[in-house]
Amino acid sequence: MRITWVTRSFLDYRIPVFKALDDLCGHELTVVYYKDVIRPNVENKIKAVLGDRAIAHDKELRIGNKPKIDNMSLSNTSFRIPYSPGLIKLVRKTKPEALVSDGFMQWTYAPLFVRAFKRIPHVMCYERTKHTERNAGKLRIWYRQFVSQWIDAIDCNGILTGEYVKELLGWDDSRLTYGHMVADVDGLQQSLQNITDEQCKDLRQKLGVKKTMLVYVGQLISRKGVRELLSAYANIAESIPNVTLVMVGGGPLEEELREKIKTERIPNVVLTGRINYDDIAIYYKAADCFILPTTEDNWSLVVPEAMACGLPVATTIYNGCHPELVHPENGWVFDSLNQQSIEKVLISIADNTENLKQMGEESKRIIAKHTAERAAQSIMEAIRIAQKRIEQNAPN
Repeated sequence: MRITWVTRSFLDYRIPVFKALDDLCGHELTVVYYKDVIRPNVENKIKAVLGDRAIAHDKELRIGNKPKIDNMSLSNTSFRIPYSPGLIKLVRKTKPEALVSDGFMQWTYAPLFVRAFKRIPHVMCYERTKHTERNAGKLRIWYRQFVSQWIDAIDCNGILTGEYVKELLGWDDSRLTYGHMVADVDGLQQSLQNITDEQCKDLRQKLGVKKTMLVYVGQLISRKGVRELLSAYANIAESIPNVTLVMVGGGPLEEELREKIKTERIPNVVLTGRINYDDIAIYYKAADCFILPTTEDNWSLVVPEAMACGLPVATTIYNGCHPELVHPENGWVFDSLNQQSIEKVLISIADNTENLKQMGEESKRIIAKHTAERAAQSIMEAIRIAQKRIEQNAPN
């Protein structure tokens, strides 16, 4: 089956899903993307998987105040309407039997157009939740509802995305599948095999870890809740002297956080600064527990990454992945906008030091079900739903 996936941009984690979907459809998957926003190493990876069926389009015009690449802003606080001359023609040239898109905006207008005029089954992969879309304006909502007539099925990140889609569009589960978003845990686990216990011990000594290493991995930006985490930690640091908070990553808030640590003399907190992604695995392996205090995330990939490394995880009610991935057996869910909620979790982590390893093993069991192959199967199931809907609504 010839499948054309139109996605303006993607990162490394999508490559295993592309490969698995290509295997399922008989090696007839084509991926169309915007060359200017894909990192060279990622482009090399997709070319290795799909060859000439990885098509880089290099034209785009943009209206709006959102930059070409933007992963720091809160949802719906800026806008960007991209138009890529020749994109519709390019998609039609691939002669698709099924179309896959990412979200309602970006380059999805091309699959919508081809679906409207050629009646080719169209599946959308969607990530948003009711929380991330809480500030969506009436025009955005109207647009999504209007164009949904040319979307036959939606593959949702998870439960929270499904709930939002059903509320937004009035659909039921008969047109939804779940599970297209997965982390590239295989690559990470391979990296772990090359890291020795002695290397982890050296890193912990270098960082000054007391007993329990609680690690955060991500950008130091407002949306990730790092201010709230540090404030809560500072408030109870003397009560949890066995916990060292290690924040791995850089960003615009780095100097502010460093100044707060220095001014308030907050003990047992380490900011590593920006770390290359290829060097992050050792921090996961050296750690005892992972925390992500995000105030808004569709599906944080660092959570399944940490789980694949055998870590218990603590994340927030504002993280779209928590219903599937975080349970009492392997972690904690808290409210990052409530300081007492964060403090309670930090104290619980400190009090459960002896159970963290067992909880980490449960994390590994949970995340083992979230594979690229499962994601590809979910998308193929959505395509079958889309095909059936086209057939049922065929003109007499």
